[in-house]
Amino acid sequence: MTDTLPDRLSSDPNSPFYDAELLERGIGIRFKGAEKTNVEEYCVSEGWIRVAVGKAKDRAGNPMTVKLKGEVVPYLKDAPEAE
Repeated sequence: MTDTLPDRLSSDPNSPFYDAELLERGIGIRFKGAEKTNVEEYCVSEGWIRVAVGKAKDRAGNPMTVKLKGEVVPYLKDAPEAE
């Protein structure tokens, strides 16, 4: 598998942007320079992340989310950091 990350990735198995193999490797997200651990979905080209809002759920039992805009930098957690 290559170390290139997709432009858009989701942790929801019902999404067309879901990739189980890639998620198992571990994806980290830096949003506006800060590490985020609760990201449900991201899009680098459009510059947004979708994060869970507390423990609230929608009618289908999925986490309620909010879209935040800013610089998104995804990286593989198992890959060595470039310095």
